[in-house]
Amino acid sequence: MEGSEVIVGCCGFQISKRKYAEIFDIVEVQETFYKLPSLETLRRWRREVSRDSFQFSLKAWMVFTHSPSSALWRKTGIPPDDEYGSLKPTGKNLEAWNRFREVLKELNSNLVVFQSPPSFKATEENLRNAREFFSSLDTGLMLGWEVRDESWYGSESFRRMLEDLGMTHVVDPLYESPIYGKFRYYRLHGSRRGKKIIYTHKYSEEELSSLLEIVERNSMKLNYVLFNNAYHSLESAKTFKEMLRSQLK
Repeated sequence: MEGSEVIVGCCGFQISKRKYAEIFDIVEVQETFYKLPSLETLRRWRREVSRDSFQFSLKAWMVFTHSPSSALWRKTGIPPDDEYGSLKPTGKNLEAWNRFREVLKELNSNLVVFQSPPSFKATEENLRNAREFFSSLDTGLMLGWEVRDESWYGSESFRRMLEDLGMTHVVDPLYESPIYGKFRYYRLHGSRRGKKIIYTHKYSEEELSSLLEIVERNSMKLNYVLFNNAYHSLESAKTFKEMLRSQLK
């Protein structure tokens, strides 16, 4: 992987922010998916991390991606309105993006991961709305998109959209291959039983070795590997980072 960088971390802080930042160089912030933290909270996070080089990847607010009819919507603090969600290029969605952009600025981040729900399929309407929505966002940001319905994988329009907008297809590399991206962004959720994700899965050394082979084989100049397997994410990320370090010696 000469000339490439692999940055390993967790989806969410599992220990104190100061101790976490002594081990890893990035965290994927989960709180921003539900409700935007206050500026005071964001500033406290940066103080606690106390490293200017530390990276915050932000999971995009579900106000953009999910339907207001979702059972999770109440967590957003936003009254349900059909002008929100489903990546619609509406004034309210773009106004919400401007609020989210302030969080990015406060954390000095340019990395955003959008996650669509399994109910969001690759219909012509959704493809059209998504293209217009993403086209309206700030240039200069690194945008990743994790789709969770199989219909997207057979869509040539999806591939073209990613290429045209310079977006990265975010996947769990033990189960999917990215369709396109100028950088790699992997989210390790755990094991699968059919379509059900087992977030409490503890990765074996054999599984992490397979992951290392995949990362090496498909490496780009910049590669992110984020563990989201619940209680074991910290241990998994530490073990994988050590395996990566040993491989590069």
